[in-house]
Amino acid sequence: MADKHTLAFEIGVEEIPAFDLDSANKQLEKMVPAAFADARIPYDSIEIHSSPRRLIVMAYGVADATEALVEEYKGPAAKIAFDADGNPTKAAIGFARGKGLSPESLERREVNGTEYVFATKNIPATPVADLLPDVLAGFITAIKWPRSCRWAAYREYFVRPVRWIVAMLDDVVLPVSFAGAESSNFTMGHRVLAPGKHTVDTAANLLDVIRAAYVIPTQAERERIIREGVAAIETETGFTADLPAKTLLEVVNLSEYPQPLVSTFDEEFLQVPEEIIVDAMLMHQRYFPLYDAAGKLTNKFIIVSNGNPECAATIIDGNERVVRARLDDAKFFYEEDLKHPLESYIEKLDKVVFQESLGTVRQKAERLEKLACALSADAQLSAADAADAKRAARLCKADLVTNAVIEFTSVQGVMGSYYAAASGETPQVAQAIGQHYQPRFAGDALPDTTVGKLVALADKLDTICGLFAVGQGPTGSSDPFALRRSAIGIVNMLETGLPISLAAAIDESLASFAAQGVAFDAAAVRAEVVDFFVTRTKVMLRDGGVNADTIDAVLAAGVEEPAVISQRAHALEDARANDAETFDNLATAYARANNLRKPELGEDVDDALLTEPERALAGAVATAEQAVASALASDDFAAALSQLAALRAPIDGFFADVMVMDEDAALRDNRLRLLNRFVAVFANVADFGKMAKGGK
Repeated sequence: MADKHTLAFEIGVEEIPAFDLDSANKQLEKMVPAAFADARIPYDSIEIHSSPRRLIVMAYGVADATEALVEEYKGPAAKIAFDADGNPTKAAIGFARGKGLSPESLERREVNGTEYVFATKNIPATPVADLLPDVLAGFITAIKWPRSCRWAAYREYFVRPVRWIVAMLDDVVLPVSFAGAESSNFTMGHRVLAPGKHTVDTAANLLDVIRAAYVIPTQAERERIIREGVAAIETETGFTADLPAKTLLEVVNLSEYPQPLVSTFDEEFLQVPEEIIVDAMLMHQRYFPLYDAAGKLTNKFIIVSNGNPECAATIIDGNERVVRARLDDAKFFYEEDLKHPLESYIEKLDKVVFQESLGTVRQKAERLEKLACALSADAQLSAADAADAKRAARLCKADLVTNAVIEFTSVQGVMGSYYAAASGETPQVAQAIGQHYQPRFAGDALPDTTVGKLVALADKLDTICGLFAVGQGPTGSSDPFALRRSAIGIVNMLETGLPISLAAAIDESLASFAAQGVAFDAAAVRAEVVDFFVTRTKVMLRDGGVNADTIDAVLAAGVEEPAVISQRAHALEDARANDAETFDNLATAYARANNLRKPELGEDVDDALLTEPERALAGAVATAEQAVASALASDDFAAALSQLAALRAPIDGFFADVMVMDEDAALRDNRLRLLNRFVAVFANVADFGKMAKGGK
């Protein structure tokens, strides 16, 4: 018998949901090597393959047997393990029992002058073929599924009924069973192109047998085939396909023998907003839309067939019939919705619950309208822009009860934009409604206008404040309402220069919930929400490469506004990079002064008691006080830092030439007051002590 073998293990099932299949692949990639390591099964390489109806483990270079091992364990000192008569104590008995040995088998050895007891355990080699059945069966039960099912009279659970199992070590079938399925050397081919059983003569040939049965057993290969087919269609038509990653992954895992085909729908449907058409194709049918050179949707689309290539015309015709029915619905709903102005749908929002404790979507719309007015005033918008913001906030949720959005949920907001324009609303109102959900995900575009950003911010902030008020904020890794993503979106909008105070907006939002009758501790919830945004900002800055001590230094100044935190952190980082030595030394000097100061003494310095180095520092501090205050008032944080940097020389001179803790109490206290005043200059800028050398 050869020294090394090939193992093939296939779990054959009814069609696995696409995203569950992807998850199972990733689990097996970690699970199989770990299980082999635990069982001490030597191997050269492991591959994980899959198709919608199967999960496959291929292991190459599998050894005949595990390696024999001699394991030694150091136990307690001999004087503890044995009594005066040489009899084993409880310590020795317990140590031996833990290793599966008798106390008599323990050995005594001297280590660094002290005698200890040792246990030697011999683990013999075990034939791998004897271990594999249990290991393979364990894979079936170890995979985690979002939902599992039972079938027939079996009590076992799996994502879908298990119909066959292949478990082979070379040409030997290993005994594995699960829920009525017994292992064999038979796999199953494509349902249409090669139905029924196919014999696997040896484990190494499993993938070849599957391929010959018109099944592409590798996710990456199926994706390559689809992409190549799409590229060929693009070349042929001159159009460009939209292949969203999520939809593509789903399609890849829905077909065992993918074949991209181009199809057509009637041009009349292009009169319907293209977002509905795209939603119907991508979200409902998993078709890929095609766009012309100008980026305009065409009446061509791509389907991925899992059927007989010889029946391509029939497959295309069938899919065209399906999409026509969906687009007929879309056209009908759109035209019906247009018969009524967008305003008329607001009343129906009373029947849609936003959140059980927070009321209806109509109540949310009323809060958004009020918050948008407050934000507009804070941003000092023109009367026209303020009116548009108020109107957009009032109407932005109205499309939720339209026929089109009820049927095609992903186009909410977008359809509101179309209906707003058709109802005679201003272009800016329509645009703000269409963009108020943005940014929806990492990398998504922000709303284009200040009005749009204000409405989007109001919507996200209302949700965050409301859920925190009723105790539904994120906990640990759990964030079911995606509040962290919403907060990041708000911070990104603020960093574009949106001229509002987030802290004031939080106060306004919480006041609206209180006025609605929602019971909560306003001060506590406000603190939680502010801290939530500060934490998000901190994480974003760290992800952007800002040093942790820089962020902590800025936050120590008590700043609440994310945009200000970000501005100051980046300015401080730039200053450190441009003159690292100055700022490190300044941070060290600040930390020294901060450690010595006594706030209870105040900051009133007696000039008559000052020596020349003290006068130099006092004069520099007086200049810096005014300059820093002026710089912060104009949001010029870089200028404030520049003024603080100018304090380096006088503070260095002070510490070099002045004995702070003088025996004369009057001199000592006066010098401490000067240091109090020096530290106070930094108070509204950053805590430089957190950036001191060795103090990070």
